[in-house]
Amino acid sequence: MNKTIPEAATANTSGLLQNTPETQRKAIIALLLGGLLISCSPILVRFAETGPIVTAFWRLALAVIPMLILNNRMKHGADQVKPNSLADIAILAVPGILIGLELVVWHISLTMTSVANSTLIVNLSPIFVALGGWLFLKQKISKIFVSGLALAIVGVLILKGGPDLSGHSSLKGDAVALIAAILYAAYILMLGFTRRRFSTSTIMLCTTISATLTILPLALIFETQYFPLTLFGWFIVCALAWMTQAAGQSLITFAIAWLPVAFSSLTLLIQPVVAAILAWILLSEPLSIWQICGGLVVIAGIMQARRG
Repeated sequence: MNKTIPEAATANTSGLLQNTPETQRKAIIALLLGGLLISCSPILVRFAETGPIVTAFWRLALAVIPMLILNNRMKHGADQVKPNSLADIAILAVPGILIGLELVVWHISLTMTSVANSTLIVNLSPIFVALGGWLFLKQKISKIFVSGLALAIVGVLILKGGPDLSGHSSLKGDAVALIAAILYAAYILMLGFTRRRFSTSTIMLCTTISATLTILPLALIFETQYFPLTLFGWFIVCALAWMTQAAGQSLITFAIAWLPVAFSSLTLLIQPVVAAILAWILLSEPLSIWQICGGLVVIAGIMQARRG
């Protein structure tokens, strides 16, 4: 990617952090840690006692609490503002609407096509992020980045089953999963846009609230069990809210202020690698040679793209 990390970082307006190599290292660490935290989502959802849409609602609704605390305690840069108009609120609501719809659309695709196909297609969102960054954010794409992106995508293909990937799939279901990938890419791009003006805590609070309000009517319409049945069930949704949503997404939002969005989205391809390892440990799902090789290829692709 011709636009280096320092060039991308100067696009933000944080008055508290300076654009230094140390800040960029912190941003990369935050991005990787955020990716690791949200990689726990599929495992936690598997243990949830409610349906997928209601689980998504509680994940977001309960995350509002730490977001409110964080937003009240955080200091904001001199040239970072809080929303003070309907236009500001609308801009901040867009990422939440996008991620809320992405969660719903992705879960719908899981009922129409194989889990492998759906997860794979959603993980192709970096392609749309790179294209969107090029079209709308003027971020140039180098051959080195493209080769790293291609290598990482090949790794995801291998991770999800190698030559047996196709399996039992539905063209319509695959198309719905593709819509989810586009929605997630749009979410990442909008984070990059809003992060130039607003602080991480402000963005995450507004995004979480708007996503919650987006999913609520869908949960009421399409599902009938609205509450976890046991203390363990509440523990699961609280972990989803506070660990994967509040902590994970906040770290990613912070990192996007200092890193090109295309590289940021590519690094998040570590999610299927981590999810596969956690499934092996916690759910006794065996790791095949394809999954191990795929994970190594994904990491190699990330390292290659980082050089661009």
